[in-house]
Amino acid sequence: MSFTAPVALSGIDSIWQKTAEWDSQKLAKEEDFWKQIRKAYKIKPDYINLENGYYCFIPEPTLEAYIKHIREVNYQGAFYMRTVRESNKARVAAKLAELAGCSADELVVTRNTTESLDTIIAGFPWQEGDEAVMAEQDYFSMLTMFQQVSKRFSIVCHRVNVPLHPQGDDEIVSIYEKAITPKTKLLMVCHMVNITGQILPIKKICDMAHSKGVQVLVDGAHAFAHIQFSIPELNCDYYGASLHKWLSVPLGAGLLYVKKEHIPTIWPLMAPGEKQTTDITRLNHTGTNPVAVDLAIENAIEFHNRIGADRKEARLRFLQEYWTTRVRNVKNIIVNTPAQSERACAIANVGIKDMKPAVLAERLLKEFKIYTVAIDSAGVQGVRVTPNVYTTTDELDVLVKAIQTLAKAS
Repeated sequence: MSFTAPVALSGIDSIWQKTAEWDSQKLAKEEDFWKQIRKAYKIKPDYINLENGYYCFIPEPTLEAYIKHIREVNYQGAFYMRTVRESNKARVAAKLAELAGCSADELVVTRNTTESLDTIIAGFPWQEGDEAVMAEQDYFSMLTMFQQVSKRFSIVCHRVNVPLHPQGDDEIVSIYEKAITPKTKLLMVCHMVNITGQILPIKKICDMAHSKGVQVLVDGAHAFAHIQFSIPELNCDYYGASLHKWLSVPLGAGLLYVKKEHIPTIWPLMAPGEKQTTDITRLNHTGTNPVAVDLAIENAIEFHNRIGADRKEARLRFLQEYWTTRVRNVKNIIVNTPAQSERACAIANVGIKDMKPAVLAERLLKEFKIYTVAIDSAGVQGVRVTPNVYTTTDELDVLVKAIQTLAKAS
């Protein structure tokens, strides 16, 4: 049994026809098109929401489908859970794998990035004295898991610092390479650094690490459904992501990719029962979960594909560059995100000299009704700004004016 709800974007069909042949870069600047996309979202009027990096809230078509799934699962009760739950989740995982460009037997639906990556960190076949490499800029949940594993298995963790404005890919690769020793077994790296939005050269890092016999775990929390890529093309061994971010799935969904050859070597976080060691679902046993969230992944993928991955990425990068180019190199304003287009997309971080990030975030909200998040860690002081496809340039004009006003008064 399968039940998916069609995604309808009211008002988009006519403008879609007019722009069908448009280049994605040209369409990225076409406000009329994106205002039609905006109509698919219910926007809270109290503030300008520029903190979509934590949770890109659900567009109405996906939300309505999600509610239908909740009602249907509730209607069927245990019958649904015992008869079609597993087959439906497998179908959803296959569609997600298609979006990720990998084989369906290498990917499972998890609850978030933390669960995905911690499954690998905790389940890796560590031996006493093994070493791992990661960055100060990595997400705290994974860093704390490495600390726990270090205490449990007596491994050594080495942290590197990723430069905010690298001279090139070689500089970044070299930083990771210098931290590798003959005892290094696993390297963790962010595809897109969560606090600054910097995109790292993952394939080059993976190729380097593999040449030294080191496996690579990639934190793709902010990259998946944000920028275009195929997981196998990255040449990584493991990849984890959250789907409630840039794919706009309801809260409680993520993905874990494990290269086939590694599936048997990873210990599950929770004992899965009798399963083949080559079956990736053995790494995905978490007990009973809100299955309607899994079903809504299909609807979110449909919404994502309807817009078009290339169009979405182009628009998100355009929005970031629209405001960052107007505040870079301005007195008292510090942009903590690289200027090169290939090194960032929607996410950027901005600070004001001698102003604490928490104060900046508070003033943006209270004085200008702009919601962001303060970042004050790993050498980064500023607020993270993350627009989404529904964000308008008019809203970003308000942001630019606010930053410039606060900088002048600093």
